[in-house]
Amino acid sequence: MDILKTYKEVSYALPKTILTWHLYGAGMENFGRDKKPDELPMPSYGPDQLLVRVDAISICFSDIKVINQGDKHPRITGRDLVNDPVTLGHEAAVTIVGIGDQLKDKFKVGQRYIVQADVFVNGVSMAWGYVLPGGQTQYQVIAKEVLNGDEGCYLLPMQDDTGYAEAALAEPWACVVASYRIGRRAANKPGGKVWIICGCDCDCDYELDLAEAPKLIVATNLCPTMMDKVKALAAAKECELVESFAFGSLDMEQFEAKYGLFDDIIMLGADGKKIEKAAPLLGAHGIMSILADKPLDDPVKIDIGKVHYKNHSYLGTMGKKVSDAYAPIRTPSELKPGGVTWLIGAGGPMGQMHTQRAVELEGGPMKVIATDVDTARLNSVKERFSPIAARRGVDFRVVNPKEMSKEEFDDLLNEFTGGKGFDDIVVLAPVPALIEHAAPFLAEQGLMNVFAGLPIGTIVSLDLSPVYTKQIRFVGSSGSKVSDMLDTLHAAESGKLSTNTSVAAVGGMEASWDGMLAAKEGKFPGKVVIYPQVRGLALTAVEDLKTVLPNVYDMLTDGMFWNREAEAELLRTKAEI
Repeated sequence: MDILKTYKEVSYALPKTILTWHLYGAGMENFGRDKKPDELPMPSYGPDQLLVRVDAISICFSDIKVINQGDKHPRITGRDLVNDPVTLGHEAAVTIVGIGDQLKDKFKVGQRYIVQADVFVNGVSMAWGYVLPGGQTQYQVIAKEVLNGDEGCYLLPMQDDTGYAEAALAEPWACVVASYRIGRRAANKPGGKVWIICGCDCDCDYELDLAEAPKLIVATNLCPTMMDKVKALAAAKECELVESFAFGSLDMEQFEAKYGLFDDIIMLGADGKKIEKAAPLLGAHGIMSILADKPLDDPVKIDIGKVHYKNHSYLGTMGKKVSDAYAPIRTPSELKPGGVTWLIGAGGPMGQMHTQRAVELEGGPMKVIATDVDTARLNSVKERFSPIAARRGVDFRVVNPKEMSKEEFDDLLNEFTGGKGFDDIVVLAPVPALIEHAAPFLAEQGLMNVFAGLPIGTIVSLDLSPVYTKQIRFVGSSGSKVSDMLDTLHAAESGKLSTNTSVAAVGGMEASWDGMLAAKEGKFPGKVVIYPQVRGLALTAVEDLKTVLPNVYDMLTDGMFWNREAEAELLRTKAEI
């Protein structure tokens, strides 16, 4: 019997029981029971549901965040995990093994898919692997929310010859791709709320040329000249106008309770204290526009977590027109062609993905420096990606800042950029101090991509003067869209992107506990992939397969990279059907 053929065609009797990992509360001790999965009956499925086999599930640090926070995690806040546990896992490749009666004209047994985990139904997040049960199981029911959400069906088809891990890793890779597609509004939000604040003490000659009509303008601390302009603006846009009290006397809690959060805050003049006080009132996708012609006196404390999770933007201009502040600069947020890029925290799994993308990106940067404080991880980065960089002619350097003084490291950064700064700085380590140190190294129109998931409430102290004097930008994103997933999957299937390069360790179903711990402790430089249909394989680094499963190791690319052939050999050898 050809086990792999039987496996792919699902030409075998499904088991009566399955293994499933549940999270019963915060902490690793609550992942599973005594470090083991639960044995459960094969789940039943309804007429509008599917039963799928989970073929590969990649472990994400987002899983670790849920384990660490339990019912305090924002996606599952207040959930009784003891009685209603979470099945984690959102980076999955699955195969249909059962079809509800209402869906038999749309799906077939044996069809293979990846799951776009960011499921929304009527604008409400129903994320797979958080709200909905995810892929840390052998078989799972796919509910109607996944099949008929706001973006349609969140199951995305994969080709018959695509590897399971290769496809599962399209999800984290799509998050990487999405982070370079971040855009923003090129004007104030139509029908939104605008707060205009004057940061100077004299009459102003700013032009309030708002392109869109807001529903509300709140004017604070404006001099008579500007107030007359705001009144004329409100009349022209036919929107409500409120003149608030002097800024210094505002009680921000009462102010927020009365007006809510703002889509646009326009600061006229260089006043860092006002910027700092007003910034918490930016809503999701909110924009702070700063118009000033001199530097701020002091650094400004901002919530960098909201840049990542709420897409807050800080824009500016030294000109007098508000519209100039909104003018597109580096949109979308792709790495500058031929530019200079710094990847901070490049040694971790996601950092290695960003590094791989930067050095192999067609038309991408020509100078890339990757930094991390873990020498072993950096050696992995150097070994994996230096040959790729060399083929493209990229000046690629790998540096551990801990191996030199701060002065020596700063001198190295200045030397690498020729004193002009970095066009792109990608922050992959959730450390506020790294952002504060790196921001001054941004070049004219430089862009800092805050990819690391710093939680909301993480405050950094930054000189925001370059936002308007040099037009630097800060961007951040979380998750991906269906289009990002499809593009990433197609790139992998066409050979343009090797998602398999990210695999650092593999294991069978019982190895998930060790896999989660390894992800939490940063044990491996790449991703851990669990094969739920494989039993009895402990968590194993790819290079250690040489002694554990030499027949699988022999299939690796260059003795270090996972591929479809190695996966096929693993399933032939260890899959239980």
